[in-house]
Amino acid sequence: MAHSRIAAVTGANKGIGFSIVRNLALQYPKSSFNNGSLLIYLTARDQGRGEEALKNIHSDSELKRAKVLAEDGGQTTVRYHQLDISDTKSIDDFGSFLKKEHPNGIDFVINNAAIAMTGFDSNVVQQTLHSNYYGTLEAIEQFLPLIKDGGRLVNVSSMAGKLYKYSDKIRNGFLSAKTVPEITAMMENFKEAVKNGDEKKQGWISAAYAVSKAGVTGMTKAVALQQQQKGSKTLINSCCPGYVATDMTKGGGSRTPDQGAQTPVLLALGDIGGQTGLFWQDERPIEW
Repeated sequence: MAHSRIAAVTGANKGIGFSIVRNLALQYPKSSFNNGSLLIYLTARDQGRGEEALKNIHSDSELKRAKVLAEDGGQTTVRYHQLDISDTKSIDDFGSFLKKEHPNGIDFVINNAAIAMTGFDSNVVQQTLHSNYYGTLEAIEQFLPLIKDGGRLVNVSSMAGKLYKYSDKIRNGFLSAKTVPEITAMMENFKEAVKNGDEKKQGWISAAYAVSKAGVTGMTKAVALQQQQKGSKTLINSCCPGYVATDMTKGGGSRTPDQGAQTPVLLALGDIGGQTGLFWQDERPIEW
């Protein structure tokens, strides 16, 4: 069966990613994008966990009550596909799969997958940036050409990446950057500074996750600008879901995953007035 709309959500086997899948299914029927059936790819790096998440979607009592899934007479079908954003081959394989299965393109991609490691040293920085920044960037480079003009790309970033913590030089570097290579150079500079043990002296903070998310926000802005200059109507934004009670926050967040999913889902399905290249929280653009 051909589907009218195609979506992909990364890091979707639990937490915010899982709730994004749920809320796409719940909110799609009333969305202006609704022009028929919706297929959502719930992706995760571990097949067992991904398939377990898919079972949880199919047995979800709220989705059952709302009758939004195809098996209950609704419009949405959810399928699992393996995707590890820290693995180039995995990203390429999923991109090739999407291209083959959906030659006319896809509509929405929400990049949610990320890691948060404990401790701080050069190895932690290397691994965190490899997944959160470079992995997300590779995913964008693979999936953005597949998104139909007028579709949506959403990168889940974080308030941890806000710029007030940095020196004026670093902050201005982020804010003035207009290209992805400029942001990537800043990530490389941070890695080098940590390796040399002088990141604080150079105006950085000693926090791998926070810097990786500043990179995601900056890179999103640069990609959106690039697409605008090409005349693309695809809207590309980053967002913070808020402090959500998930495994990543060790359950310490004040919001539920469903509450955290609202802004990413708005940016995928909602009327956002054509705004692109912005950083959002609480369903509105905020200062980075």
